[in-house]
Amino acid sequence: MKLLVVRLSAFGDIIHALPALEDLLARPDVQVHWLVDERYRFVTEVFPSAVHVHAVALKGKHPLRDAMRVVRELRRYHFDAVLDFQGLIKSALLARAANSVVYGLDEQFVRERPAAWLERSVPFAEQERHVVQQNRKVALAPFASSLDDLPVMSYEPPRLRKEVLASMRVPLACESSLEDWGNYIVLHAAGGWETKRLPDATWIEVARGIQSTGKRAVFSWGNVQECRRASTLAQQSHALCLPERLNMSALCRLLQKADAVVGADTGVLHLAAAMECTTVMFWGPSASWRSGPFGPRQWHVESNPPCGPCFRRKCGHFVCMDQIRASAILEALHESGAI
Repeated sequence: MKLLVVRLSAFGDIIHALPALEDLLARPDVQVHWLVDERYRFVTEVFPSAVHVHAVALKGKHPLRDAMRVVRELRRYHFDAVLDFQGLIKSALLARAANSVVYGLDEQFVRERPAAWLERSVPFAEQERHVVQQNRKVALAPFASSLDDLPVMSYEPPRLRKEVLASMRVPLACESSLEDWGNYIVLHAAGGWETKRLPDATWIEVARGIQSTGKRAVFSWGNVQECRRASTLAQQSHALCLPERLNMSALCRLLQKADAVVGADTGVLHLAAAMECTTVMFWGPSASWRSGPFGPRQWHVESNPPCGPCFRRKCGHFVCMDQIRASAILEALHESGAI
């Protein structure tokens, strides 16, 4: 059976889909293809080599032309089924254009309702609240005689395969800097949503608290804007800032060598958890029960405001991140053994 998975973005959401991907690869008669937005193709570097990756530049100079190109490419494979893990109009249109039956999210969880009109909605059980469970449920659909009789899927933590981790052990250009740093904790101050960004004063207090224990705090970043903020935070807290932008292999190397990784509900934190690094994640507009990584090395700090979780990218009040205390993050690091 030849299957196409459509999960265009974003970083963390692609990591969430790893357990469903492993479910598919565990079937010896299944060949898996994956369609991703070109901007997030780097995330697929952590996929097993058996996965065939296709990329579409929806934010490029000629998005329509590139979408038509990738549709022609996909149609040549004559897929037996397509799985849409995203639930957006753009993902549903691309999935449908592959000329096969399309299975998608339960219509109650589809972010853009018209997407459900183009797909066969897979019903979720009440206890299937986590996105990992929901992805696994959709991945089961092509093999079922009836969508109404599918079993309840359990939560399985996303994990990178050992051979993938081994391939990521490439020395960093700043490897000598890492050795000079000694024991360090990565602070990822970026947040894909404005509402996930911790106030600067809280980050500075966390960094100073870490360094008071004799360990180094290292601010990470992924783009020019994040670099400016990370550099400013590092200067104000007398911490360190990554000297260069890291590719996926180098990022994995950085996280593997860290004593812990601290940040919001972002792709870097989900990647760290998938590598079984110690993580401390704080939550406000999003919810750990919905998308959090769970395991013996994962720690969570919840704000739980009366208005949340709202799952909104913008907010006129911005109360949830203000409720996250540096002392709570430092306490979680202490309980984890990182400091």
